[in-house]
Amino acid sequence: MMDAWLELALGHTWSLIALLLVGFVLLVKGADWLVDGASAVAKRYNVSDLVIGLTIVAFGTSLPEFVVNMISVSAGSTDLAITNVLGSNTINIFVILGCAALIYPITSQASCRHFDMPWNVLAGLLVVFFATYTRPMRINWGSFGSFSTIGGFITGIGGVVLLICFAIFMWHNIKTAGRTKAIPAEKSQQTAEGLISVRRAIGLIIGGLVGLVIGGEFIVRSATRIAVNAGVSEAIIGLTVVALGTSLPELATSCIAAAKKNVDIALGNVVGSNIFNIFFILGSSAVIHYLPAYNGLWIDAAMVVLGSILIWAMVAGKKHRIERWHGAVLLTLYALYLTYRLISL
Repeated sequence: MMDAWLELALGHTWSLIALLLVGFVLLVKGADWLVDGASAVAKRYNVSDLVIGLTIVAFGTSLPEFVVNMISVSAGSTDLAITNVLGSNTINIFVILGCAALIYPITSQASCRHFDMPWNVLAGLLVVFFATYTRPMRINWGSFGSFSTIGGFITGIGGVVLLICFAIFMWHNIKTAGRTKAIPAEKSQQTAEGLISVRRAIGLIIGGLVGLVIGGEFIVRSATRIAVNAGVSEAIIGLTVVALGTSLPELATSCIAAAKKNVDIALGNVVGSNIFNIFFILGSSAVIHYLPAYNGLWIDAAMVVLGSILIWAMVAGKKHRIERWHGAVLLTLYALYLTYRLISL
């Protein structure tokens, strides 16, 4: 029913524009609700915003990537499944953290610097490994027989390795959730959040997630159709519209969190989403369908690693935070990378 209604709306120019605007409203409002609900739960149970951002918020804002990938691999569109993850992770680091840092400097907790950041780098390094290691293993058990083949990328066993890494990451965060206490917020903020009941907070989280998913769907579909009608190539659409569209929930959530000075959610959302995208979403995709390499895979994977190392280095400084000028550097680097990729298409 919803798909039929969407197809009807996508057939008219003014409907496309209206759908795009509605999508942005749902996205921003959904992000607002999600941040408020998650923060209230964190304060009420004395769990840090960082842990909430790395788990509930990160998974919720990664739902668009998950849905796109499951549909893509089921249809055999493996290039879209890979570029969706790598493109989203690159945007998460360079664009979303860059914009959030410009709004308000993002301070990191020690647990993020000592565990989450290294795992974020490891996720990117594994993608580079899969992208460069093309020698097949001696033992061959069908699609689960090797990490990759000549000119390949990730097979089933590689997906299993990623999923195991994801399980370890989640186990660690669940184990430390009770020991990682919330950082005291401003008094006015504590009072406002203290008035939110658990039931209302859960309602805000659920409503926020629904708004993010539906808003992201509206934006991706309408923007893609507008680009197609304008005669823009599908390669450019995949590199920009799809990757940016599925990252819009992270962008809205992190920027609103930064504006509300909930910097742990802003940082945890991005780091957690990147880890979710590679370990869980890319891992699940590889288990379902072998993911072959595509032209430009290595540079995209290397960009993810570079961004992960850069933000780790930024928070490892004396103030342990991503400054506003860091955000400007991240945005500039992404602009240069995107220009190169578009020219090389």
